[in-house]
Amino acid sequence: MAHHTHDVATVPALDLDRYLGTWFEICRLPLKWEDAEARDITATYARNPDGTVRVENRCIDKDGKPDRSIGQAVPIDGSNAKLKVSFLPQFLRWIPFAKGDYWVLRISQDYSVALVGTPDRENLWLLSRSADLAPEIKADFLEAAEREGFDLSALITPVQSGYVVPEAAFSD
Repeated sequence: MAHHTHDVATVPALDLDRYLGTWFEICRLPLKWEDAEARDITATYARNPDGTVRVENRCIDKDGKPDRSIGQAVPIDGSNAKLKVSFLPQFLRWIPFAKGDYWVLRISQDYSVALVGTPDRENLWLLSRSADLAPEIKADFLEAAEREGFDLSALITPVQSGYVVPEAAFSD
């Protein structure tokens, strides 16, 4: 692993309210907890009453069953671009990390595409408001990640049909 003397650069300021809502995972760097064969992965962000951000990841797992993880994100400084995310233990079967850093590295002007990573450059997510991101936009964002020192040789691109696992899938 190359040694990087500078921190990963984040966006100067993130408008959290514009960031809320549902995103489709286009690709990611592997996470040991995440099911490599999971498909239709979405991440949905909403405000909690206490001002923190509720994070809910949903997917269809390798067995074709709906799965989700729920956590919360708290901005660590005024830029809102650096968040500390913790996941709730009952969902430990499928989570990126129990507690970790979640930095928004780049976001399109219209908040339709986001590049998120961890400061150690081990994890990366390319998120889009639509399930099919134009190849040239995807390439542009991934090049930005490479410039920041992310090694994309192990990039995972999950099957993404545009299906969002509904709340009803989790009712008993």
